[in-house]
Amino acid sequence: MALREILILPDKRLRQVSEPVKKIDAGIRKLIEDMFETMYDAPGIGLAAIQVGTPKRVVTMDLAKKEDPKNPQVFINPEVLWTSEEKKAYEEGCLSIPEYYGDVERPAQVKVKYLDLEGQSQEIEADGLLATCLQHEIDHLNGVLFIDHLSKLKRDRVLKKFSKAAKRAAECAAAAVPSLNTWGRPLDRYFRTRNCSV
Repeated sequence: MALREILILPDKRLRQVSEPVKKIDAGIRKLIEDMFETMYDAPGIGLAAIQVGTPKRVVTMDLAKKEDPKNPQVFINPEVLWTSEEKKAYEEGCLSIPEYYGDVERPAQVKVKYLDLEGQSQEIEADGLLATCLQHEIDHLNGVLFIDHLSKLKRDRVLKKFSKAAKRAAECAAAAVPSLNTWGRPLDRYFRTRNCSV
């Protein structure tokens, strides 16, 4: 198992529509192992493969509370078959949009068809947090983020904040390329003057 880097907004790959898994081979199994390790390390309760840069329709999830034993779940090629008319709002967050949360209204119940690790077709009827998480992660597979369900004003504010942060990070990374002799001053002082963290 290995930790994988989680893509952060505004990375354009998060808008990519993921491809169905044709065969559950060693590569897919390795991906799933890495996704669980990455998800638990973050920590998070759900992760879509595209969030670690792999555009495959794979979702890992574990909704167990901290004091309870782990309950890892895998959904390969998940597809929503049915949603209830009743809606429910949950405060959602996302590992790809760290430290930002917003109330999202979604169908309270869903029926999802998917493949398990053995390639067997399964169906699950979900409500509550599981229903919300399934919809959130399936959205990822379709290039949709939870902020897309918020008002345009809130969405634009989030996009602007993360775009600025990405630009600043890129500038700081580029600034680290010259040698210390070129600057003639300590590295940490150089970064402080440019609002970079070391």
